[in-house]
Amino acid sequence: MSTTSKSPRKVLLVAYHVGKECLRPYAHRCSPRKFTQPQLFACLVLKEFLNLDYRGLAGLLADTPELCRAIGLETVPHFTTFQKAARRLLRCERFKRMLGQTVGLAIAGKLMKHRVKLAAMDGTGLESHHASSYYVKRRAHGGKTWQKTTYIRFPKVGMVCDCASHMILAVVPGRGPGPDITHFKQALDQALQHVRINDLLADAGYDSERSHVYARQHRHVRTHIPALAGRPTRKLPTGRYRRMMRQRLNKTKYGQRWQIETVNSMLKRLLGSALRARTYWSQCREISLRALSLNIMILLRICTEVFYRAGRPRFMATGCICGPRG
Repeated sequence: MSTTSKSPRKVLLVAYHVGKECLRPYAHRCSPRKFTQPQLFACLVLKEFLNLDYRGLAGLLADTPELCRAIGLETVPHFTTFQKAARRLLRCERFKRMLGQTVGLAIAGKLMKHRVKLAAMDGTGLESHHASSYYVKRRAHGGKTWQKTTYIRFPKVGMVCDCASHMILAVVPGRGPGPDITHFKQALDQALQHVRINDLLADAGYDSERSHVYARQHRHVRTHIPALAGRPTRKLPTGRYRRMMRQRLNKTKYGQRWQIETVNSMLKRLLGSALRARTYWSQCREISLRALSLNIMILLRICTEVFYRAGRPRFMATGCICGPRG
């Protein structure tokens, strides 16, 4: 991304517009009304974009009043307000609505289409601490000269992305180590809430006849997964779709599966691979917020065309422009 597209003010504005379309202005009718929920959400996205903690975010807003003016924020919230807002705003259903809104904005801006021809799925692990890889490697030996690695629990996320635009269509946070196939149905169902998918590419971690049957027969999505699970053998798999994969996978579009690896790399390089949260649910919320932030950063490629027209366009859930307000 260019230096211009990395402006914190632009990220703040796009996140603010996404929040206004998905969130009520106030959580309760008796709210103090010092700041709105879309304003708090935009600040949370800015926190991830600039790799800050809650205290650092409050300090940044206090030192840069122009950022506050950009979203009409008259009072800088206390850092604990941001922490409580993250717990409230990033609940599962609200997160899905906001993720769907970013996808709808990408469709409206012609960055992608409502019918995705090629999507990819993969799971990746994140770090739960900021220790260097050298320290982890030294600690792994710990008196056991034969031991090369240590196995500990770590944050993990399964994602579905559009191969053409790299927009994230589904996010299923969890904890590893564990098989990727456990989040296959949940991630596919979440992605199909926002778009239609013709072909889905996934690695051998999702290899199962049940995965093919569910996607192809129940969700009408063609799956392309290498049939590598189980003991290596020259015999063809007994399942209909796994046998088909063994015979025809090389003739399909499976080579584009690396696009999801690009999305994993973008998430870790641009927003960091280590989480600040310590508890399980806090880590899930932080993973969800980072995925939303990455989608918003991708939307910056079309923000000049979409957001800065005369009047603010109103986007419906389908991503269609109904016209400017007021």
